[in-house]
Amino acid sequence: MSGRILIVGGYGAFGAHVAQRLARQTKLEIIIAGRSAERAAAFASRLARTADATISHAVLEATNVGAAEIKALGAHVTINASGPFQVQNNYPLARACIKARSHYVDLADARAFVTGIKVLDQAARKAKVCVISGASSVPGVSSAVVCKFAGTFRRLDTVEIGISPGNSFDPGEATATSILRQLGKPFPLRRNGREEIAYGWQGLRRHSFPEIGTRWMCDVEVPDLDLLPAHYPSLQTARFSAGVEVGLFHLGLWSLSWFVRAGLARNPAALAKPLLAAKRRLGALGSDRGGMFVRMLGTDKKGQHQELSWHLIAPSGHGPYVPGIAAVILARHLIAGQAPASGAQPCFGLITLSQFEEEVADLDISCTHVWR
Repeated sequence: MSGRILIVGGYGAFGAHVAQRLARQTKLEIIIAGRSAERAAAFASRLARTADATISHAVLEATNVGAAEIKALGAHVTINASGPFQVQNNYPLARACIKARSHYVDLADARAFVTGIKVLDQAARKAKVCVISGASSVPGVSSAVVCKFAGTFRRLDTVEIGISPGNSFDPGEATATSILRQLGKPFPLRRNGREEIAYGWQGLRRHSFPEIGTRWMCDVEVPDLDLLPAHYPSLQTARFSAGVEVGLFHLGLWSLSWFVRAGLARNPAALAKPLLAAKRRLGALGSDRGGMFVRMLGTDKKGQHQELSWHLIAPSGHGPYVPGIAAVILARHLIAGQAPASGAQPCFGLITLSQFEEEVADLDISCTHVWR
């Protein structure tokens, strides 16, 4: 299997992990791209020392790119790990890839961005390329879990998903900005069969993870809130929560969300740099252990109550690999000609849980599930 893969944002928090996984494969050519020529070249040089793939670098801006630039690089597959995706709503990189006839996969978890990718479906079909959005923890991995177990339910009533990274993880400025933009912002979700309004980083609650303990969690807007009810019409509740391992940091975000909701803090994203700097200075707090859960409730084939709790636990600082695994799997499939049909779609059910588990088998990542 040979081919050329362009990773935009390839030296960033998640793009670098995608590059590391793909670089283990011979006959691949990996192009590390981003706004900074210096950072792209430095990371490409480090990666090349141990890579089996051929590594190079390029300068490319995801929000200001033309088809000629993509075509000149000769990429069979382009992975967009640049973020924050809320500012890329017109899909400039995806549109350029379609015109250049390069398959496109991104790591977006922004609700409107991922669900809106279907606007490019006709153009992608005409160009005979795949455009896939949301090949990340959500909805890429979360949907793999739900699809794996949904068939055991006669009726699926509730799906709750949550993620809590270890404090050692450095999210980078783009991810920090994305988080802060959600603080206190209203968004719709389905709860108990009704459409309700939740607010970003509110709905404070606790979740107990195996091995790593109990952590604070809050409501966050993700594509799954639209995609799950669309695929499972019986669903009465769809909810997603995120947590910060260090309680002081989490409660700080929760508190700031109230100021935003009250109109007293109008641009929390402006705090991304100072808050990220403070987190880095306090990196010794917390741990390198992250977790993810999917909880499914409904009735079994006999009409009896049934509940599934699935957990992913990632010690040893391996949690940051998880958001890029779906993109890694899909890129390999696209290079091998095993792609989904041409067109544009969210990454819902496009990888299987078995494929995910196989890809992370060499990492310190474990997946378990319990029926109740």
